Amino acid sequence: MGEDFVLGLGQEALKVTVFLAAPLLLVAMVVGIVVSLLQAVTQVNEATLTFIPKIVAIAVVLVIGGPWMIETITHYTTDLITRFPELVR
Repeated sequence: MGEDFVLGLGQEALKVTVFLAAPLLLVAMVVGIVVSLLQAVTQVNEATLTFIPKIVAIAVVLVIGGPWMIETITHYTTDLITRFPELVR
């Protein structure tokens, strides 16, 4: 098991992590910006107002993208377990 192999595993793990987290983070960011703009326009500065829309938007993304996320992490885990004999050498 060489240095390139370990770096490849780490790179693949980071790539899967980014692919799984990016949709949730992007939706939360967009909803946060929209709510902040609405708060600035209406001058309503309620701190808890940003949490409910973000939670609802993230729940919607999880319902829509959940099967894809589960498939991605299952494929990655299966591939990692399949390559386990290479890892322990």
